Amino acid sequence: MPIGKLKREQEETVKIERKTSAKPILFEIAWEVCNQVGGIYTVIRSKVPAMVEEWGDNYCLIGPYFAQTAGIEFERLDNDDSIFSKAAQGLREKGMEVYYGRWLVTGKPRIILIDFHANLAKVDMLKFDLWERHRISTINCEDLVNRVIAFGDLVRQYLQSFVEDHSKKQEVIAHFHEWMASTALIDLRKDKVNIGTVFTTHATMLGRYIAGNVNDFYEKLDRYDWEKEAKNYGIEAQAGIERQSAQLSHVLTTVSDVTAKECEVFFGRVCDLILPNGLNITRFAATHEFQNLHLKYKQKINQFVMGHFFQSYSWDLDNTLYFFTSGRYEFKNKGYDLTLEALKRLNFKIVQSGLDMTVVMFMITKNPVHSIDPQVLQSRAVMEEIRQTCESMEKEIGEHLFHASASNEDVNLPDLNEFVSEYWRLRLRRTIQTWRTKTLPRTVTHLLKEPDDITDFFERTNLMNHQQDRVKFVYHPDFISPTNPLFGLEYSQFVRGCHLGVFPSYYEPWGYTPLECVVRGIPTVTSDLSGFGDFMMQLMTDYENVGVYVVNRKDQNFDKAADQLANIMFKFVTMTRRDRIMQRNRVENISDVFDWTNLRAYYDTAHDLALKKKGLGKN
Repeated sequence: MPIGKLKREQEETVKIERKTSAKPILFEIAWEVCNQVGGIYTVIRSKVPAMVEEWGDNYCLIGPYFAQTAGIEFERLDNDDSIFSKAAQGLREKGMEVYYGRWLVTGKPRIILIDFHANLAKVDMLKFDLWERHRISTINCEDLVNRVIAFGDLVRQYLQSFVEDHSKKQEVIAHFHEWMASTALIDLRKDKVNIGTVFTTHATMLGRYIAGNVNDFYEKLDRYDWEKEAKNYGIEAQAGIERQSAQLSHVLTTVSDVTAKECEVFFGRVCDLILPNGLNITRFAATHEFQNLHLKYKQKINQFVMGHFFQSYSWDLDNTLYFFTSGRYEFKNKGYDLTLEALKRLNFKIVQSGLDMTVVMFMITKNPVHSIDPQVLQSRAVMEEIRQTCESMEKEIGEHLFHASASNEDVNLPDLNEFVSEYWRLRLRRTIQTWRTKTLPRTVTHLLKEPDDITDFFERTNLMNHQQDRVKFVYHPDFISPTNPLFGLEYSQFVRGCHLGVFPSYYEPWGYTPLECVVRGIPTVTSDLSGFGDFMMQLMTDYENVGVYVVNRKDQNFDKAADQLANIMFKFVTMTRRDRIMQRNRVENISDVFDWTNLRAYYDTAHDLALKKKGLGKN
């Protein structure tokens, strides 16, 4: 359904007369509130300023208390006299560890953090209640399920207490994100607590598991039995909580039309609304500023590339493009398999065409490692020694040249070699000799604990960073951060320094990684099976012209999709520098579409609809 039509229908759905006495209270509950463990953290945190702008101090988040993250991001306020704080104080007086304060992010929203660890002592009783009341089995469940249940019980008690005290004065809405936050939802609805509920699934549990293990997930989607598949993958508890939350909530939402189809199959309910994800968009007053940042951070990546590759062989960095992919290590779901196959074909195309272009492909994901490869660190250290030696020689030459020029009547340029001392000559020569090697540059920056599908692909295809290859690989199985000795960059800075992001996912309910490229003015590749790609195709017809390339994974097999992706990348490689700069301008210009100040309207509609359905006694 076109986005414009969807939005009109959503707006027409909700025509509700709110109480004139006071603006409603909105709670947003997620396991990732003040707890950075996944992409939902980005959704919640980036959305905060837009929510505070709309709701002010009537907006409050609820999340789990973990001392490590709370110590950094949470400001506890025990003496606050707000209604949120008083409700927390009431539970503390009963022996529960419930804390009120402010989340130290942009917007500084009110926040309730709940320490559920003491509640784990009665988790067996809570699991029995879950079976008795909702027929959700927790036999042989993973430890996360126990933690979620203990957390959810305290969320329920807090919200129930809050509603009992305040719902006569103000309407209350609770928006739950994912099954990890929603055991409270199903109990609140079962007990008919006077609260409007919204449930958002950002990805279905069954969809993620099945898609990663079969080759025809979407072709068979309509024929899956949710209960049978949940037992097959050992996720009966997770899938059961998720399904009940979806069925009992006043409003069921998800992030894309792609995932909405899964919801219908696995939850037995059609989604009420689609809530696309956004980011806080920072636009520069000077339109060229983001181009300057691209050049600045590209120089940082150049330094890494020189340290990693140039001890074995070198090439012209001015004719080099930096591609990257990143995300959770799900080899098939994230499209790493397709990306590698397409890069193999791209390498062949560039070699055959005789183009004087090199592509360095960075694969950034998290996998178990022992440490950074000592040879990679050694190479970097020796290159730094060469740099420092050259800078010292430069300083020495500069001082001698100045004195010679000021005192010499000869207008001819003196022999600069005479200005370099024997010490620095020998030191530079020894360092260069230490630097040079005949071994191939490493394809992996770290010592992996176990080989994986990515390293297996390198071995099988002999794409091992040979000099004649025009596509080079850097597999970095760790997050990029300023403390990382290899890059010394924030992830966002690394993205700005690259030329193209490649994310042809097979299973991707939304897809923040390509969106992060767009908002930083970097062209990106996505797929029509990702929520972001589907959104772009509905939003505009000329998406490729603005720098968003969409690989067709719905209607063509793996081989044809790999060919399409290889052709997209080859076309990008053959573009002129001017054309790439113009494309970066165009992609940056569409970023405002994804600003939360624009996309918050979808959430506003969901919250209004929850109140309307609650008032009508629906669901």
